Order: sequence, then structure tokens, then C-alpha cells
Amino acid sequence: MKAVTWQGVHDMQVTEVPDPRIEEPTDIVIRVTSTGLCGSDLHLYETLGAFMEPGDVVGHEPMGIVEEVGADVTKVAVGDRVVIPFNVSCGSCWMCDKQLYSQCETTQNREHGTGSSLFGYSKLYGQVPGGQAEYLRVPFGNFLPVKVPHEHSDDRFLFLSDVLPTAWQGLKYADVPDGGTLLVLGAGPIGDMAARMGVRAGHRVISVDRVPERLARVQAFGAETINFDDVKSDGGVAAVVREMTDGRGADSVIDAVGMEAHGSPVAQGLQKFVGLLPDAIAEPMMKKAGIDRLAALHTALEAVRRGGTVSLSGVYGGAVDPMPMFQMFDKQVQLRMGQANVRAHTDELLAMLVEDDPFGVDAFATHHLPLDEAPQAYQHFQKKEEGMVKVVFKP
Repeated sequence: MKAVTWQGVHDMQVTEVPDPRIEEPTDIVIRVTSTGLCGSDLHLYETLGAFMEPGDVVGHEPMGIVEEVGADVTKVAVGDRVVIPFNVSCGSCWMCDKQLYSQCETTQNREHGTGSSLFGYSKLYGQVPGGQAEYLRVPFGNFLPVKVPHEHSDDRFLFLSDVLPTAWQGLKYADVPDGGTLLVLGAGPIGDMAARMGVRAGHRVISVDRVPERLARVQAFGAETINFDDVKSDGGVAAVVREMTDGRGADSVIDAVGMEAHGSPVAQGLQKFVGLLPDAIAEPMMKKAGIDRLAALHTALEAVRRGGTVSLSGVYGGAVDPMPMFQMFDKQVQLRMGQANVRAHTDELLAMLVEDDPFGVDAFATHHLPLDEAPQAYQHFQKKEEGMVKVVFKP
């Protein structure tokens, strides 16, 4: 089958790989009909290259039709239409019983000290073949697949794999008070969706980005916007936000940027340098050294009001980056973070999508491309070119 594979830093290729097969009696195999390109995939494209091997199949936002089921699978059948969450979670361990599916003890990667395995996401998270492919093997077939109706286009349900539950959890973690102001840093797919959800929940939403097309999307959905490149204040975005909120700052902030944030050329250079080192040297440096660009997180901590909450959805790596602990303590900031526990939110979100399209998912994707165009799409998406916000591949 055809699949998007990592062949080196900035080198994604569509290659022929072996077809997946049933390996355990609870496995299923799906024919992928749509699969998303995520901002987190860009970390594999460059920053986390030390944990990748040539030929790794990438992608963690797939949906499709069940083609084959293992002998013990009873919850789905051949011909069913399913969405696959990006967490590989069993649904029955101690962590899964608490709906902490991103910490599933059955698929935790103890060698690297990380949580549950993820589809298509490096040795750090299990090196499980991903969903940017024509077919996908899915374990835990009685729990993991989300069965969806055959009505509506794929786009109505595809984003249950990642974007919708990640944004939903980020909004819940933000704990915006009634009548409160939510600041969303970043208007990529997750930030865009979090802003839409915040508006729909009745909050005042302020969205920050530097790409005009992205800001236009959230503004059309009812958010106020700040173009990062237009900020002239010495205090940066935080000062502008305080001016908009009676001098206090936002009640809640969602950092939907993570280590893709601009603003630290030194950290960016160090990330690239580490990516050129042999894996045996680069891997421990990636996990234990401070190599992040923390501009977005620091902005969140500066812009949140005293006693407010920062919800961290953007992915960071490294262990010893300096944090403004005095400021955080003095402001009494609450900080919540973590990979989305996807399966904890899918049923609630699916019920909304079956009835209506409250978050504009039918028109959320900006590009629908054949799988063969994936290498170019990665390049354009990283550079924020071609108006790309959300790409869906059609294998």
C-alpha cells in the first residue's frame, strides 16, 4: 500500500509499505478514506527527528471503513464507518478506567518515560504505524474505534480523531468563568477550534496569531483578534490583552502553539543543531535539555490575570527550560496540560455532530489533497503558505 513515511529531517515521502494485517484477535484493519495533517506532525518533520527511523509511517488523524476484524471483535463489523483516536488506549486498565486514555498503562512507553502510544508518532510513543496511508491496523477493536453514521461527508466526523477532543479538553482545562474572557494563543487547527468552542460556550474570546488568513477564520466565527506582528506595545501581547480587559488580563488562556512558537532564534538554532546529532546523543538531549521556544507559554503566563488559569494544549519538550516560577506563584496561576484523552470526549462530541455542525467542521479543512501530494503539503504547512490551516489527505 501507499503511505507517507519519514525518511529524514524535512524529508517526507510517499512510499510502498507492507499492507497491515490482523495480529491480535481484537485488531481491526480499516481502509482509510480521510486522514489529517496535524501541527504535531511538524514536530516529527524537524524537531523530534532523533526519535524517528527512515520508513516510519506517520499520521494520527484517520477515519475509514472496516475491512477486516479479528476473531474477538464484537463492537464493529466489516463495512462500518469509524474514526480512530490518536491515543492507542486499551479502555480497561487503571488509567483508562479513570478516562486518562493518554496515560493508558497497557501501551505506556516506559523505556522513554512517556504515556500511551500514539499512531504514527516516533519511538517516544511506541513507533506504531500511522494513518497517513491507504490502510491501517487498529488494536483494541472493541473500544478504540468510534463508530459514526454513513450520512454526511468525512469532514463531519474526521476531526473526532484529534482536533475536536483536543480543543474541547483544552477549553475544559481553561475553566473559563461565566462571563469571562478567554485568550487563545495560536489560530492553527487546535487554536481555531478552541476559539470556536469558546465563542459557542458564550465566552468573550480573543485570538492571537500572525497569519491574517487564520485570524480571519476565527473572527468570522465571533472571536476578537490580535495580529502578533502588529503589536507595538513594549509589553507585547500581554499588555494589549490587559488594555482590553480593564487592566487585569484574561481570565483563562489556552496556549495552542507549543514549541512551534516564533520569537527565540537561539532555541530554534539549538533544536536544529540537536537534530543533526547522532540519535544516541540527540535522544537524551531532547528529553533532558532545555531546547524549547517558550515565547508562547511565557506570553500566556504574562497575559493571564491573577488567579487565572492557563491551559496548555501545545506540545513542548525538554526538561530544564527556565520558567518564571516567582511570577507564577505570585499571580496564583493555575496550570493544566496534557495530551487529550480523546475517547473521554468522543461520545459527547459525536452526539453534537450527528444533530448539527456547531463548530463549522464541514468547512474546517482548507485543503483536500491526494496522498501523493503529502511531501509538498508538509512543506507548505510548516511555512504557513498557500493559506493552509487544515489539510485532509484522501488516500
